[in-house]
Amino acid sequence: MASAAYGQVESFSDPNVDYGFDVPDAKWKMTVKPSATSPNVEYVFGDRNDGHLEVRRLKAGKDAILSDIMREEEEKLQFLPGFVAGPDENFAGRLRGAIFNFEFVRAGKPMSGRFYFLRAADNTTVYVLRFTAFRDKLRGIRNQTDSMARTFDLRKSS
Repeated sequence: MASAAYGQVESFSDPNVDYGFDVPDAKWKMTVKPSATSPNVEYVFGDRNDGHLEVRRLKAGKDAILSDIMREEEEKLQFLPGFVAGPDENFAGRLRGAIFNFEFVRAGKPMSGRFYFLRAADNTTVYVLRFTAFRDKLRGIRNQTDSMARTFDLRKSS
């Protein structure tokens, strides 16, 4: 009964990380759980090519400009086959930031990436929500990627 699950939102949180976010669809499954030694989390939307999320935490200088941090990440991506940078977008949810869009080719298939760079209030931490998928699939779940980024928030330490 798919209609019973529709609209139900799960929340991700874990004692090993200082953040959480809402997962808007039960099709998103956690594939990498954070641990004391690795604070990264990963989700897939059914299949990795239909939607893949990696959450990473970057340290930045207090005066670092977000666009410079984004360019550093872009430099790492430039070596992907068929890499083409897309437009950047400003973004506001529980945390403010920007989005870096790009396209590339994996195994002959057109892929897209949509990376959300969200700055913590301390101005020295940037969280990157790295979404990748087949180009048409990522376009189809964009409302979900936006929702996950909008609800991304830092947990209060107890």
